Amino acid sequence: MKLAITGKGGVGKTTLTALLAQVYADAGRDVLAVDADPSPCLAGALGFPGELRARLHPIAEMDDLIYERTGAKKGQVGGFFTINPRVDDLPERFSVTHRGVRLLESGSVELGGSGCICPEAAILKTLFTHLLFRQDEVLLLDMYAGVEHLGRATVDFVDAMIVVVEPTRRSLGTAAQIKKLANDIGLTKLYLVGNKVRNDDEAAFLEAETPSLPVLGFLPADLKVQEADRLGIPVYDHVPSLKAAALKIADSLKADA
Repeated sequence: MKLAITGKGGVGKTTLTALLAQVYADAGRDVLAVDADPSPCLAGALGFPGELRARLHPIAEMDDLIYERTGAKKGQVGGFFTINPRVDDLPERFSVTHRGVRLLESGSVELGGSGCICPEAAILKTLFTHLLFRQDEVLLLDMYAGVEHLGRATVDFVDAMIVVVEPTRRSLGTAAQIKKLANDIGLTKLYLVGNKVRNDDEAAFLEAETPSLPVLGFLPADLKVQEADRLGIPVYDHVPSLKAAALKIADSLKADA
């Protein structure tokens, strides 16, 4: 299963990614979680200890590696460089594992435009494509906030995309944008997950106003999420209501597979 998790900034993409990663790991699956945010925080959400987090670095920021594999310096646009560099060794070489979850920080290409042609984009696109063909593995991509990464078609290979929203019209507007751009690159299997849902009225609002995306489930609003962050422990361990909701979401995905 290959899933990309996206949505407007601050809606809880990383929280959902961390929850699902631990759900699948506890079920005995091989899990690779990829933090594609230029300001990575998935390691913290998963509760990785400091010594492991110190070993993580976003691949998109590894200037020497990018030059070695593509023949061009990071940020170079145009000119000649390898557009399909070797990447098969990167997941094992630059990832760390904790409680059954292997974590890799890919980073993101921050140049604008849907046609970005640069060495770091080439290495990330090739890496993501390679990850698609890894067998018997759950791949979870915690995507950069917003929709720009879809314009570069960096996730057009995933089995499905989960759009995380809050119970607000602004958040649903972003979901509608994501749906359009995803459909433009041929990705049609999208789902909605509501986060920070306080009551049945907010859940009903999301069910009624979804931009024609199936709703997988809801993560309840719980102040213990912030407490877990302050304590540096996983939400999965600290907030039973979110763990239970994540288990239901995983079951819904399995039923719809």
